[in-house]
Amino acid sequence: MDRSKKEQVVAELNRSLREAQAVFVTDFKGIGMAQLSDLRVRIRAAGSDFKVAKNTLVKLAAKDTPMDQLSGQMVGNNALGFAKGDPAALAKALSDFAKTNDKFVIKAAVLGDKILNPAQVKALANLPSREVMLGALLGAMNAVPAGFVRVLAAVPQKLLYALAAIRDQKEAA
Repeated sequence: MDRSKKEQVVAELNRSLREAQAVFVTDFKGIGMAQLSDLRVRIRAAGSDFKVAKNTLVKLAAKDTPMDQLSGQMVGNNALGFAKGDPAALAKALSDFAKTNDKFVIKAAVLGDKILNPAQVKALANLPSREVMLGALLGAMNAVPAGFVRVLAAVPQKLLYALAAIRDQKEAA
């Protein structure tokens, strides 16, 4: 690869590193092309991207980004997963693939400015989707005013029941 091509790859990687919500470092040694293609399909379905690049080029691209903290992880056959949207969706796709392929390893991740170890990536993958979490939040927010309205409505309702009982008692007498 000539120098201009390398500079272009470094610039593209740097742009991807800056735009990503999270970056996952994986080791894919021993994984076949068919399996990698399957992984790429899963990752695209999660709204993310997956790139294989030389470690030296990734280290150059990672300068002045949060990914620079993971330069020590860039040893061996590495691929990077870039979460463009929901980082949990990409973490789930990578974790599910790792469950079925023993040779695929998630080494670490950068989420914002935080470094995540493999256990934390697994915990991120086990989170419910963004839509489910927003639905639960909306349900909790809706429950408070609904309960308040039911309490306020109960006072006149009980008064009405008491008046109806007095009326029935007078009619019976």
